[in-house]
Amino acid sequence: MANTTFTGPVRSQNGFQSITKSATTGAVTVDATFGATTSVTNLTTTNLTTTNLVTTNLVFTDQNHPSTVAINATATATAAQVATGYITSTSAAATTITLPTGTLLGAAIGATKGTVLDLYIDNTGGASTVTIAVATNGILSTAAADSAASFGDLTVASGVTGLARFTIMFSSATAYVFTRTA
Repeated sequence: MANTTFTGPVRSQNGFQSITKSATTGAVTVDATFGATTSVTNLTTTNLTTTNLVTTNLVFTDQNHPSTVAINATATATAAQVATGYITSTSAAATTITLPTGTLLGAAIGATKGTVLDLYIDNTGGASTVTIAVATNGILSTAAADSAASFGDLTVASGVTGLARFTIMFSSATAYVFTRTA
């Protein structure tokens, strides 16, 4: 089918799909579905610039972490470990995980002012608590300081309730604010 250009809105009751077709096999792959529930399957960032990128109302709800790391003893997490977004611990002893400096973490993920990273800590296989500590150029958010029992709770229980989500928000390329969000 030829390319078509529309001057008015394009409407569909059943959504739209963006596909690719293999030149060798003819197999069709759905890359994105746009509709009531929008999904993007094969998202790449080749030549992506933030000059005109607007993410208003764009929500990614499926947080897939293809690579996770285990930290089972008190240690400072590397920037690469935190950048995976998912850290597990199965330690029998109390464990403290210190986050990397804002400079190291910012460089690892290419952070700028406004960059946000969710970090999941999974202690469901552990037998003792995991405590998260921030490092140089990392500070607890105002919400964390004001509501230490919730947003500032830096301990993750062990067992079935041992899951936590923390949000790291960069105020510059080398400094972040840290908050527990679940």
